[in-house]
Amino acid sequence: MQAVTLLVLSTALLFVVKRWFEYRRAVRAIQDHPGSRTLLPHLGPLGFILKKPIRGITRGGFRPWRYKHQDFADIGMDIFSSITIFPKVSISIQVADPAAIKEITTHRLQFPKPVRLYRLLTFFGRNIVASEFDEWKKFRKITAPAFSERNNRLVWDETVLIMNDLFQNVWGTREEITVDHAIDITLPIALFVIGVAGFGRRITWEDDLVVPPGHQMAFKDALHIVSTDVILKAVIPNWAMKLGPTKRIRNVVTAFDELEKYMMEMIRARQTAEKKEERYDLFSSLLDANEEDEVDGQAKLTNQELLGNIFIFLLAGHETTAHTLCFTFDLLALYQEEQEKLYQHIRSIIPDGRVPTYAEMDSFTYSMAVFYETLRLYPPVRPVFYIPSALELILATLQVIGIPKYSAEDTTLVTRSDEGGNVVVPIPQGTGIVLHVPGLHYNPHYWEEPHAFKPERFLEKDWPRDAFLPFSGGARSCLGRRFFETEGIAIMTMLVSQYKIEVMDEPEFAAETFEERKARVLQAKQGLTLTPIKVPLVFRRRQ
Repeated sequence: MQAVTLLVLSTALLFVVKRWFEYRRAVRAIQDHPGSRTLLPHLGPLGFILKKPIRGITRGGFRPWRYKHQDFADIGMDIFSSITIFPKVSISIQVADPAAIKEITTHRLQFPKPVRLYRLLTFFGRNIVASEFDEWKKFRKITAPAFSERNNRLVWDETVLIMNDLFQNVWGTREEITVDHAIDITLPIALFVIGVAGFGRRITWEDDLVVPPGHQMAFKDALHIVSTDVILKAVIPNWAMKLGPTKRIRNVVTAFDELEKYMMEMIRARQTAEKKEERYDLFSSLLDANEEDEVDGQAKLTNQELLGNIFIFLLAGHETTAHTLCFTFDLLALYQEEQEKLYQHIRSIIPDGRVPTYAEMDSFTYSMAVFYETLRLYPPVRPVFYIPSALELILATLQVIGIPKYSAEDTTLVTRSDEGGNVVVPIPQGTGIVLHVPGLHYNPHYWEEPHAFKPERFLEKDWPRDAFLPFSGGARSCLGRRFFETEGIAIMTMLVSQYKIEVMDEPEFAAETFEERKARVLQAKQGLTLTPIKVPLVFRRRQ
């Protein structure tokens, strides 16, 4: 027994000594650049469960969103390091310096995307989000032409039709519409828009209430469950999912099956149509690439790549918009003076209350300012989920709130200290880098009163564009940015022109202060994107 005990203690001691030397090498590799030194990563199981930091153990979960720029302020510069010891010694560099971020996003080959972190998004097949290098180039060549001015006009026109359908056939003559959570309004709108403008699938509000023959779930519900509970699909093994131990898990299994069935029906319907219409949507570009032998000298899309890209654009095209609009309506409801400024600006362009046109989109500058300020305060940064082993599948889902990169070679980044001097940060090959979007968007060096809702800051000609990263940057910036903006401005402009938005009065919160109400209704949680928890609103028809 003593021999066994001695063996165990010796093995443990050797492990500790080995790990200590690895830790010291990591510290020297970055020349001990200031930052955190903890036993466990804040992305690990303990950080995820505890949320709050424990000195020397973990920095706490959801930290980038909870602390925003505070970690950078504490060390006095806009790049800080993080070294953790277990389960392995790991270096991470967090960046909230606009110049350094521009350097990273401009030099894509030097700072590539770690696609392994996006394995969760490849359930249906490889896609443009979960790819890099030549594979990404192929997907981008196929999809980029769909995001054209012609398609943007289609987005605007279809959004107007969807909003009019909501006003006339759903809300009708009611003077007041109450919703327990605004996402119940913004989610279907966003889904209808990406459905028709991206995939040629027109859905009305009444159609969406009906489950089609041969299906167990509506298209909207299937996509919503997939985007909400995709983590369960990743964490729970397939054999366990199929057992369906709970109603929620059974719904997830059904939703994934149903979504795949819907996507296959969309593909077959377009492929077998007798009349081949000339279309300019994303779906047509993907289908053409699947049917052709080659795309600009590269192999055509496989069936799995076709499904994978349809899925990722459906997912990204509805969830990001729905959440951003939900936060937008919430902020306008809280800040009535800003809502009134927006309303008066809209009236100055369409005083007769008519439907706004796409040609007028660039005139709605205050609408864009409100939209951008929402994106600054609540960036739709997609947490990425890396589950590298069966053990970690069971233990936790690792999440990064930011834009991940890594260094393909030994290099350096430069930032400035609060005292004004340049600081050179060594970046060893293979180091993980996170473009810390909350830290950037709340950076007081570039944004006056960064925690305040001030849309007018985006009306200034010299607003800090390099410190605004909701769509990423460089070659890998969001292809659908104009699609997203067009849809968002059309929805916001039409709704505010006809309805006043207010926070719902609830008796149990009658005594709360403005700051308490703001904290309550603007709560967010971790999801595929930053997700509002509950936004209870009232829409009152304007007279």
